Amino acid sequence: MYLTIKETAEYLSYPESYIESLVQQKRIRAIYDGQQYLINKDQFTTHLQQVEKYKELVEEILNEPIPEDLDVKDED
Repeated sequence: MYLTIKETAEYLSYPESYIESLVQQKRIRAIYDGQQYLINKDQFTTHLQQVEKYKELVEEILNEPIPEDLDVKDED
């Protein structure tokens, strides 16, 4: 399935100008049909999976309790 730049921006939650710049830099594969760029939606599945894994990892780290500091001693 192919998406326009506007649809891709909505799908990835990025501004249209950012998606356009990625297409111009050839960091996103796109086809120009004479009127607009068309972007294959399937190329983002790996990216979105990695983003989800990263979010889960960050959440796990943030929820981990802070260990007691063994170097802190009360020497009064």
